[in-house]
Amino acid sequence: MAKSMRKTLILAKIQPIAGTDAVPTAVLNAILCRSTTITPVSATFADRNLIRPYFGNGGSVAVTKYSQIELEVELAGAGEAGTAPAFGPLLRACGLAETVTVGTGAQYQPVTDGLELMTLYAYLDGVLHKMVDCRASVSLDVTSGAIPFLKFTVMGSYSPITDAANPTGVDYSMFTRPLGVNKTNSPAWSLHGYTGCLQSFTMDLANQLAWRSLIGCEGADISDRTPTGNAVLELPTIAALDWPALVINGSLAAFSITHGTAAGNIVKIDMPKVQLTDPSYSDQNGIAMLNLSLGIQPDVGNDELILTFK
Repeated sequence: MAKSMRKTLILAKIQPIAGTDAVPTAVLNAILCRSTTITPVSATFADRNLIRPYFGNGGSVAVTKYSQIELEVELAGAGEAGTAPAFGPLLRACGLAETVTVGTGAQYQPVTDGLELMTLYAYLDGVLHKMVDCRASVSLDVTSGAIPFLKFTVMGSYSPITDAANPTGVDYSMFTRPLGVNKTNSPAWSLHGYTGCLQSFTMDLANQLAWRSLIGCEGADISDRTPTGNAVLELPTIAALDWPALVINGSLAAFSITHGTAAGNIVKIDMPKVQLTDPSYSDQNGIAMLNLSLGIQPDVGNDELILTFK
């Protein structure tokens, strides 16, 4: 019987011990996704380079193997102020430390040491892909007239792919219904102190994610991060935002945006040191727009991005 791509189920759980499957369950660890792309086996090969008295390929041998998955998750609040969002394990696997303040909010901020691991199961209509020792990177998109979302790229160890029925009892109740991006639902934003008309904001944490395979050790590694972003806004007057001078001088100042107005479904994104680069113009329905690339830098360290759910 043909397999249905629609019948995909993702489970994710933080993994306390390296090399040990955290065994996520459908009841407690299901991730509500809007798209998934599974790469069941990523491998590098070494050519055999055989010498024989005739032409022809000599074949190759797999020297590393791992699995990858890309998935998109709607960006929304945790459902209740002071709790972590249901997709929190994915953020933590990106090297973002989770701090929950009861009754107030959950905050995610980059770390350099003590990076966490995650176990991820991907069921594709009865075919199970297990990924242990996962690490990840994330990008986000907040565009007017659309649903904001997070896009994760996850890398983990390869396990033999098996036939296994999709589990029952899947619980998505911890996922909050998202809000569309507009003036009402996205009440505040600021770039270098300017608060005009913003069309879109995108950001990529850009973790340097690689699979390392050595004698005696193997796994996904985050060796650095180089966050970047982009903002598209209605072209302001120079008096309101002297963006040419800010670009030329390499000025650093804050960016922030708040999406959501009711407790339990508010997401705030803060970046304390943002440099504006590569300005360009575009046309949106006859309106002049300014496109700015954002170089996202830390202030005192491990603080270039702060995600708050409250």
